[in-house]
Amino acid sequence: MRKGDPMSLIKLYDTTLRDGTQAEDVSFLVEDKIRIARKLDEIGIHYIEGGWPGSNPKDVSFFKDIKKEKLSQAKIAAFGSTRRAKVTPDKDQNIRTLVQAEADAITIFGKSWDFHVHEALRISLEENLEIIYDSLEYLKRHAPEVFYDAEHFFDGYRANPEYAIKSLKAAEQAKVDCIVLCDTNGGTMPFDLANIIKDVKKHIKTPLGIHTHNDSECAVANSLHAVDLGIVQVQGTINGFGERCGNANLCSIIPALKLKMNRECISAEQTRKLCEISRFVFELANLSPNKHQPYVGNSAFAHKGGVHVSAIQRHPETYEHIRPELVGNCTRVLISDLSGRSNILAKAVEFNINLDSKDPVTLEILDNIKEMENRGYQFEGAEASFELLMKRALGTHRKFFSVIGFRVIDEKRHEEQKPISEATIMVRVGGKVEHTAAEGNGPVNALDNALRKALEKFYPKLKEVKLLDYKVRVLPAGQGTASAIRVLIESGDRESRWGTVGVSDNIVEASYQALIDSIEYKLHKGDEGEAARK
Repeated sequence: MRKGDPMSLIKLYDTTLRDGTQAEDVSFLVEDKIRIARKLDEIGIHYIEGGWPGSNPKDVSFFKDIKKEKLSQAKIAAFGSTRRAKVTPDKDQNIRTLVQAEADAITIFGKSWDFHVHEALRISLEENLEIIYDSLEYLKRHAPEVFYDAEHFFDGYRANPEYAIKSLKAAEQAKVDCIVLCDTNGGTMPFDLANIIKDVKKHIKTPLGIHTHNDSECAVANSLHAVDLGIVQVQGTINGFGERCGNANLCSIIPALKLKMNRECISAEQTRKLCEISRFVFELANLSPNKHQPYVGNSAFAHKGGVHVSAIQRHPETYEHIRPELVGNCTRVLISDLSGRSNILAKAVEFNINLDSKDPVTLEILDNIKEMENRGYQFEGAEASFELLMKRALGTHRKFFSVIGFRVIDEKRHEEQKPISEATIMVRVGGKVEHTAAEGNGPVNALDNALRKALEKFYPKLKEVKLLDYKVRVLPAGQGTASAIRVLIESGDRESRWGTVGVSDNIVEASYQALIDSIEYKLHKGDEGEAARK
């Protein structure tokens, strides 16, 4: 293990919500971004780049809504570009929008590569330096912290090292808080990166950061090498999401910094949540987790038969480079799967449920989870369903109501008209039966409306619940439209949000399961709150 300076804190700068969303197939709603920001704050990320407030309404909404959140320590950063040519910073709309976002920090990028100055901006090299200085100097007077992303820096240095360094000096002259060296095209090799950083440090005294892309499969290695050379801020994304081949993967960088290089970044307790946040972000992106991802993938510590299994059962270190629990993962033996018990116990502690590793109920929960996961259930992003599963096994689950039956009609009466959705449901609460109907925007919304309508007269607190997000994933079964469906629902009230899951080969049935869990979780939550007050 490399011995780093224990007093040297490496600041982690997450750009999942901005650079990560430039990845193909990745898109987040504002609600998703808020939820991910909360998780990033929980694991100790120092800066969360929320987006580019001048580029689209979604990012404007994020910066407005995130102000309502009580983050424990993370700072929110707004991203943008330097001012346009021939326009002063106070008149530049992008610069003004960055200031108006009222973020804790502002990051802007500028040109370090003379090729880009000539071909993209079509201005003189000297004018580009003025643009960098003017933009940063103005922002330093209007923001608590300002970071400068030197775009294409390593390519620019290779083409014209003198000018690339001059672009950094313009930022340093503006007294920015950190200058971030960007490998924007992702083609720099670690040995080249090291030589360039060493030369930069001879000319620049401002703290340096690193922002790498993974086009040559070196993003993580380059980021770690940069830290070893004195870089103090590391930018990256959860799961390495990003344009083309992705960004530097924080799920690999963080444990490498913490466990391999002895560098302080987040706490040991927060490091144990890496698996959780990796899968959480995959789920909200509506993507299948990469099971072979280092550290946090489901197969990262999986062993299959023979010599390996025999060895790791005696000494896990024989075939595992770290203890998987340090990143929230677990050892798996694929012939007779022994994983999961420690995860269940950790979740039980989180939910204030008393479980013992030798308790038969723990084994029952584990067996239930294995059986359900074989059918397509996943509980990342569906914490409420997982908690209810444990309570049912423990016998502490209270049955607030039962559904006798329901019917959903989806009817299109004319080719040019929208379909009409109507749901009828019959529920029993105590000794009373309620039979109601409701319309909705689609069958799931109609079913949700009918269920609420039937139950709200018995449980008025359900009026507080809102369905915030609804995701559907077709599970790979090779059966086309007859494939199984997993539905993830996010619900919330004035105090919190929670996720629930349902699986079926019928989308309405899968949605129904997730809706029922959502309502039951709310009722249990309210019941426990009242008990605590008493």
